[in-house]
Amino acid sequence: MNVTRGKQRAVTRSVAQPKRSDLVAEEIKRLMTAKNLLPGDRLPRETELQEMFNVSKSTVREALKSLEVQGLIRVTTGPSGGGMAVEVPLDRAFQLMQNYLFFKEVSIDDIYQARKLLEPELAASAVPHLTDAQFEALERNIKECDPLRDPQADQFSQRQEDMTFHDILAAASPNPFLRFMCEMINQMLRQLTVYDNQMPMREQQHFGASNVEYHRRLLAAARARDADTVRTLMHEHMQDAQASVRRLHGRLHGRLILDSEMSRRAIASRARRLARKAERD
Repeated sequence: MNVTRGKQRAVTRSVAQPKRSDLVAEEIKRLMTAKNLLPGDRLPRETELQEMFNVSKSTVREALKSLEVQGLIRVTTGPSGGGMAVEVPLDRAFQLMQNYLFFKEVSIDDIYQARKLLEPELAASAVPHLTDAQFEALERNIKECDPLRDPQADQFSQRQEDMTFHDILAAASPNPFLRFMCEMINQMLRQLTVYDNQMPMREQQHFGASNVEYHRRLLAAARARDADTVRTLMHEHMQDAQASVRRLHGRLHGRLILDSEMSRRAIASRARRLARKAERD
């Protein structure tokens, strides 16, 4: 009996023991923090990392590969190759979030519950920091998403493009954590929302027209640097958008969008935007 317990403890210790490459990866993270490395800065060469941590070349390479998968560095080969710090792209963070939510049931109402709390504060925080270029980008987005401008436009693509208005506001927010949370919500709605194709075109266009009208009022208040009005309007906009999504039977598309599918969606969406732009020109 004691022998069995001893074996169980030994197995537990074996399972809990982290791999050496994982430990090295953690040390490299500490090194990046200590040296305050920014995107574009290079890590020490592999040979230096071997000497620094007293490990083999294969262990260093495995550690670097792990950090590359996490999105923290990019590894290149050749005489001037090695690890370079990079900013984790939003798409990679989105994939990691999907992994976390994979076994959880998240509804579109859950997302809007969070969006109604966060988006008004994000928009209000952005108001003092919006630039002329961002105001122009907001104006262009409103025109592109207006269903009355082109009644034959793809309504689904326009609703995805509506999210760009909110991305522009997010980019102007000085709060990086609030900005990240809202960008992730925007990405979820853009990538995962599907609607009932049987809904009348009139109802779909009503959703788009309502979004555009709120965006126009938000833009006017933002130009006036009226953060309080922007906050109030955005809260109303989020309630109205949630009601429209319900009428259109909007829902989340399964639990997971794969990297390859997300890339195809992005390419297809960009192609549709370019085609519409070419038609207008």
